[in-house]
Amino acid sequence: MQLIDGKATAAAIKAEIAEEVKKIVEAGRKRPHLAAILVGHDGGSETYVKNKVLACEACGFTSTLLRFEDDITEEFLLKQVEKLNQDVDVDGFIVQLPLPKHISEQKVIEAIDYRKDVDGFHPINVGRMAIGLPCYVSATPLGIVTLLKRYNIETSGKKCVILGRSNIVGKPMAQLMMQKQYGDSTVTVCHSRSKTLKEECQQADIIIAAIGKPNFVTADMVKEGAVIIDVGTTRVPDSIRKSGFRLNGDVDFEHVAPKCSFITPVPGGVGPMTICSLMKNTLSAGKKEFYK
Repeated sequence: MQLIDGKATAAAIKAEIAEEVKKIVEAGRKRPHLAAILVGHDGGSETYVKNKVLACEACGFTSTLLRFEDDITEEFLLKQVEKLNQDVDVDGFIVQLPLPKHISEQKVIEAIDYRKDVDGFHPINVGRMAIGLPCYVSATPLGIVTLLKRYNIETSGKKCVILGRSNIVGKPMAQLMMQKQYGDSTVTVCHSRSKTLKEECQQADIIIAAIGKPNFVTADMVKEGAVIIDVGTTRVPDSIRKSGFRLNGDVDFEHVAPKCSFITPVPGGVGPMTICSLMKNTLSAGKKEFYK
């Protein structure tokens, strides 16, 4: 069993990005600039945004954080999005989700200029990804395909089961894993209504678990030699930890790991790669790689 170290892989990629940014600046061009909008004080979002700012520093990017209280109106937020759309110095920006209940996330996502949508959530980027055109691919799926590639894990022709059908992970992951230039796999998507979920998993060469239920994937669902990618990050109470909680994946790691050829830990697996992929998208935005 080999552990897939997302933390080390992300650090290596950020160093590669920093090297490229250094050359861009030496050539007299501007540093890539990532902006983030954070509304309210959601614990997970606070941590995530803080890590994004640190990652920007590590990559040599300029970063801007715009913070607003959770009682702002949708109209006000849409105006802030439009300001960033118009700001020529900002190459890419994200609006951290989830947003307060009274604001439509879909409306906000669609208000972002798709050429600056480094999260890859805008329907134009989602559509381009689906038909294999150059675009910003959403960060978690991009991070996962990058890990598979970096660890030379064979995906072509393999049976890949994806647990979960969210717009952020499950759906784009399925698209990428079936496309020639990425996974080239035979893909099955299972979700909460799937009747044969266990049987599908038992036949899978690769399982990508993004279902949001701690320890959902158990040893009896996994065949010998399978590759397991655990996207789950549920906060579980833990009195021993200073924070009072620990992060738990969707996979029962202790019992599943011995059966695997490769497995990602939680934390330290997919998580760091998500932020690292956002940095890759920001670099692409700065270089105008996909859109002029």
